[in-house]
Amino acid sequence: ERLAGAPDALEPPTDRPRPAEPGHEGAHLGIAVPAETAERLAGLAREEGATLFAPLLAAYAVLLHRLSGQEDVLVGSPAANRDQVELEGLVGFFVNALVLRLDLSGDPTFRELVGRVREAVYGAQEHAALPFGKLVSELQPRRDLSRNPFFQVMFNLDAASAGEGMEAGGLAVEPFPVGSRTVQFDLVLSLTDTGAGLRGTLGYATELFEGATAARALEHFERVLREAAADPERRLSDLLLPADERERVLRGWNRTERDYPRGVTLHGLVEAQVRRTPDAAAVVFEGEPLTYAELWDRAGAVAARLAELRVGPESVVAVRMERSAGLVAALLGVLRAGGAYLPVDPAYPEQRQRFMLEDSGARVLLTTRELLAAHPAPVGVAPVCPEDGALAAPSAPAGDGAAPDNLAYVIFTSGSTGRPKGAMNEHRAIVNRILWMQEAYGLDASDAVMQKTPYSFDVSVWEFFWPLVTGARLVLARPDGHRDPGYLRDLVAEAGITTLHFVPSMLAAFLEVERLERCAGLRRVVCSGEALSADLAARFFERVPGVGLHNLYGPTEAAREVTHWSCVPGADDAVVPIGRPVANTRIYLLDGRLNPVPAGMPGELYIGGVQVGRGYHARPELTAERFVPNAYGEPGSRLYRTGDMARWRADGDLEYLGRRDTQVKVRGFRIELGEVEAALQQHPSVKQAAVLAREDSPGNKRLVAYVVGAAG
Repeated sequence: ERLAGAPDALEPPTDRPRPAEPGHEGAHLGIAVPAETAERLAGLAREEGATLFAPLLAAYAVLLHRLSGQEDVLVGSPAANRDQVELEGLVGFFVNALVLRLDLSGDPTFRELVGRVREAVYGAQEHAALPFGKLVSELQPRRDLSRNPFFQVMFNLDAASAGEGMEAGGLAVEPFPVGSRTVQFDLVLSLTDTGAGLRGTLGYATELFEGATAARALEHFERVLREAAADPERRLSDLLLPADERERVLRGWNRTERDYPRGVTLHGLVEAQVRRTPDAAAVVFEGEPLTYAELWDRAGAVAARLAELRVGPESVVAVRMERSAGLVAALLGVLRAGGAYLPVDPAYPEQRQRFMLEDSGARVLLTTRELLAAHPAPVGVAPVCPEDGALAAPSAPAGDGAAPDNLAYVIFTSGSTGRPKGAMNEHRAIVNRILWMQEAYGLDASDAVMQKTPYSFDVSVWEFFWPLVTGARLVLARPDGHRDPGYLRDLVAEAGITTLHFVPSMLAAFLEVERLERCAGLRRVVCSGEALSADLAARFFERVPGVGLHNLYGPTEAAREVTHWSCVPGADDAVVPIGRPVANTRIYLLDGRLNPVPAGMPGELYIGGVQVGRGYHARPELTAERFVPNAYGEPGSRLYRTGDMARWRADGDLEYLGRRDTQVKVRGFRIELGEVEAALQQHPSVKQAAVLAREDSPGNKRLVAYVVGAAG
């Protein structure tokens, strides 16, 4: 009954992947608790009708809760099973493992938690004689060779059995530590009550944890003991974050303030560059260049036509075109007219295209004659083909009137309910994003940036506009080029590409192409969209030495990348960090009650600052759920709740840990598994469906659906 519905495993973030079978290699760190702290904890135990075991185990549970984020924690503890005088001197191994289920829900005070632990311990001790193996046999928990069933961490408290001054037959006896290089569980905390304080060790599996990680965990445990002993009425959420660390994680690592032109729009930045270098090549497609002045004129013609159709600030204009110079002019033309562009990938299914047009409220569709014939515009949406002769002559727009707080673009992402959602971003956010990138990486006229990401994907925004605001060349890959590593290598070599973006899975494919030495002009590669592995980073520097590799992180809802990390050849990091927040951006790692978590502990990643988007188009409830009031910023500001889990390293860099929900990334595309399940369940032959992202071989992640057929 006590173990009904218990979690399968404790899941703290590890520094290394869990092996299929544990090798039990371990190390141990010493701990000493002063007598004063031990006496206060013993006094608290007496007040709660317990022994010293209860507050010590409660403190350990607080640590495990912080490490894992779980409120339902299972801890193993040995029971001597010599509860009768007649058994005390009997030779034999009577020890049994007890499973202690500890409830940390509701943010209790430490005193309340001690009471819960006391009840859990007494309840387990009533059945101490039941062999652990029998318990496993009867309850049949989910078995996994990589983990011990029921519990993966252990706690033990002993009374001192030998110490300074003990004599035996005229001999002075004292303990001699021999050390150990093994550990039977992920973490094992062993303490001894010496009568003059507590001494012991924290054993940890070196297959899973770095020594520095274990040391931080031990520091947190010691802090919990001190603070709980001093004030047992403190709640769990307050026990692990003293004032100095709270200041560090909230403000110290978030000092990102930068001056930037607050009255400028995205197309305003492009216009300034047009004035500086009107005759320089701006866009190159299939070897044909278009100067900055020519691009600006073509965009002006598009803007003038859109102005005639009453497109202005807050108007959403759909753009459905293949990658070409005309596409760039169309996107820029929408911005010059004051509107926000909505990319509609021609490769999307017809049903999804129509949904996006209807849901966004777009009344104008920029497209080509060929695509219009294949995909007619829905009723109420006016098609405009910039290739038509009427738009060929340069024409000044009627005046855009767009301001920095107006929409710049809307990009649809997958939705967990089966309904995609349009993320809205304003000019000020993307302006800040691009100006930070320029400050960090410094493009100039000698640079060429490859644009290969499908423009329905948010990375394309900086691929299009970063070069156009810095005087660099924007080189467009052919429409299907992003899938062909060999073609990309040739384009890098022939067009003199210095800068390009890869999702890690595509970077892995690119690095397998022969003759990468042809890419001699390459200076920097930006990675984002998926977690970048340390092995792939090492492979990168091996294959293209001398080229910079930058790992960025960010969601569509916050004008894309919000943290950055520059990889270093030869780094021994087991995990490639996602780094630190970019300019005018704040990163907060919060627990389930929106309290900040200390370094080393997992928390959900929230984004604050200039780059936080407006929300989801026509989805006020979802917007309110994901864009929450910012308790740590200016009044009225908001945080975007990403659903991603991360932790601060001791040096202030961030490590990405994974998702807290069912969203996955496959080849850089963000996918809500619920959307796929909802689509499958619409089929009359499907009763139930479940979808997983499986990686049966390294680098080969795919979606796999499991279905229950309808009756018959």
